[in-house]
Amino acid sequence: MKHIFLLLMGINLSFAQILQPSQLPLYQEVKLTTDWLISKQNFKAEIYQTSGGKDIILSNGLLKRQIRISPNAATIDFKNLRTNEQFVRSVRPEARITIDGKTYNIGGLYGQKEHAYLLTEWIDKLESNSQDFQYKTFKINPLTPHVNFKPRTWAMNQQNPKGKELELIFESNLPELKGVSVSVHYEIFDNIPTICKWVSVENKGDKSLKINQLVNEILATPEEESAVVGSPEQMKKPQRIYIENNYAFNNAMRYELSDQATHWKVDSSYTSQVNYNFQTPCVLEVYPSFGIGFELLPNQTYKSIRTYELLLDNYDRERNGLARRRMYATLFPYTTQNPIFMHLVSTDPVKVKATIDQCAETGYEMVILSFGSGLNMEDASVENIKKFKELADYAHSKGVLLGGYSLFSSRRIDDENDVIDPKTGLPDKGAFFGNAPCLASQWGINYLNSLKKFITETGFDLLEHDGPYPGDVCASTKHPGHKGLEDSQWVQMEMQKGFYRWLNERGVYINAPDWYFLDGSHKIALGYREVNFSLSREQQKILNRQNIFDGTWEKTPSMGWGFVPLTKYQGGGAEAVLEPLSEHLKDYEQLMVQYYGAGVQACYRGPRLYDTEETKQTVKKTIDWYKKYRPILNSDLIHLRRPDGRDWDGIMHVNPNLKEKGFVMLYNPLKASISRKINLQLYNTGLSDKVLVREKEGKSKGYILNRSYEIEVDVTIPAEGFTWLVLE
Repeated sequence: MKHIFLLLMGINLSFAQILQPSQLPLYQEVKLTTDWLISKQNFKAEIYQTSGGKDIILSNGLLKRQIRISPNAATIDFKNLRTNEQFVRSVRPEARITIDGKTYNIGGLYGQKEHAYLLTEWIDKLESNSQDFQYKTFKINPLTPHVNFKPRTWAMNQQNPKGKELELIFESNLPELKGVSVSVHYEIFDNIPTICKWVSVENKGDKSLKINQLVNEILATPEEESAVVGSPEQMKKPQRIYIENNYAFNNAMRYELSDQATHWKVDSSYTSQVNYNFQTPCVLEVYPSFGIGFELLPNQTYKSIRTYELLLDNYDRERNGLARRRMYATLFPYTTQNPIFMHLVSTDPVKVKATIDQCAETGYEMVILSFGSGLNMEDASVENIKKFKELADYAHSKGVLLGGYSLFSSRRIDDENDVIDPKTGLPDKGAFFGNAPCLASQWGINYLNSLKKFITETGFDLLEHDGPYPGDVCASTKHPGHKGLEDSQWVQMEMQKGFYRWLNERGVYINAPDWYFLDGSHKIALGYREVNFSLSREQQKILNRQNIFDGTWEKTPSMGWGFVPLTKYQGGGAEAVLEPLSEHLKDYEQLMVQYYGAGVQACYRGPRLYDTEETKQTVKKTIDWYKKYRPILNSDLIHLRRPDGRDWDGIMHVNPNLKEKGFVMLYNPLKASISRKINLQLYNTGLSDKVLVREKEGKSKGYILNRSYEIEVDVTIPAEGFTWLVLE
């Protein structure tokens, strides 16, 4: 009805429109009665008006963000509609920018005297400040994906997110800012309680200006806890608003430890807080910690980093993890791509073709020419490209994809091209990995161009990029890609992210050990120590299951990869490897089942997938099993019991939208068969009354769910083995 209303008013939502608030539909809050995580209801994103056109509201029935636009623009309401929890206690500017060393607020309303809470009747009395950027008008834009991905591999979700974008346009009345136009962008999406916010700055003047810093989000939220004494570092930050931005790096393999832009600040204006020193962390600001240092030329537009704000409705780790994983799968659908691959340690054309043939015969979908294979993607010579194009063409003729490994960081090039330590002024001193090239050096620019040429002309389908840009700053003033220290991090970060977007939009799959998911990368490691793969196979089986269990609380199964050394890796003896494969078939099968049963791809690194007909049939049987249950095995994962080597451990996949509502993987590390009663909590399967459960391909047995959505099943798990249950 809302679309019909807008169309009758002549508002075409297929392209940007400058509107009046009165042209927007009137907001009416509807009580949420279903759980968005399991409901089939469509929660459609819309943009509304209220308060006689003085306020604009973004809502999808799951959240609501309300922005007062007169006498200036400021967020006055940000609410989780499932819990009715409010995330605004005090009005703040919508953003803040530092230009040529001077800082200006973008939007903002003033006059609130009590900052512990905000009453509706106070809002009409708030005033603007003439020194701030002033709200002028707004547009509604079609939602445009930041990565227009091209899936060429199996994916759980192949659809870009749907929703709307609101753009608020600001200008300054100050003479020194004449010609500077600032737009604050808010994206709201269907079916997920998330808003994305970012800022663009257009220089319409005739002289360049330097953007030293840009804070693209400022929220004064209620505090998570009160303490009379305590520092911001000691006190808890708000837990039920999850913030993620696309400025993350450092190879931690976890977002929270990679985030370089989320800051929880104190609020000295909040004088009624419990903390005597006003040290409560209760103001969110998002900006790159190191700064930007970007020179904005005339007729040029700058875009800030993007902030995604996911409103959570619980303190439960599993439910919050499910919400976060749903955010990735919905907003960054390329992260659900999950091709079946192996790592080959040779580039000998005879061996490569033989491995491609093995993949085609067993159901594998991709060959990665691994580190140590001899592949050099920086060599864009005619001979090198010809060799690997022929191999890629051969792989494609067999229905198999081909890609390879390249190392960027953690290597030394030379004094001219390495990052320059700002403290010593010397190369090879201050890099994250001890030494590294500057991506904005001439070598770095040539490196990216060589990889683009190699991938384009060979038709390679994957880049496994080791040591992508890890955040190194560079004090050189001679590198052609950046001007000096101030802009070095921003420029290199933009180059790296731009490269990944370029790859993704051409259908090239990206494995990279850093958090570039929001700009195109597909997969990161679960998290591991490389030397662990020189341990015995018995140790590796349990350690791998622990890695899977721990690495899937925040990431979807498709976002993480593991490792299986078919041949010697990082030391270790015969007890650590699987070759000869036919002599360790039970371990080989178990390691495959552990990973595929979790929906996680592992790097099977070695010279081949099988050595005998029996090994071939074992590999093929496992891949056939995985493909049969592929959708449910790539679905949301529930953590049942962490592996400890003392008793059973297991996980459960759930998906209310499939025939198989659940899939349980159970393991027994003990040397004797065990029988256990296992409690399964089935709320997230969408089932509420009864369920059919079968072990493997056996006969189904009916169970009635109790009032807590639980059932108890009797299971026998073979010694040092596994079993699985299918729930329908």
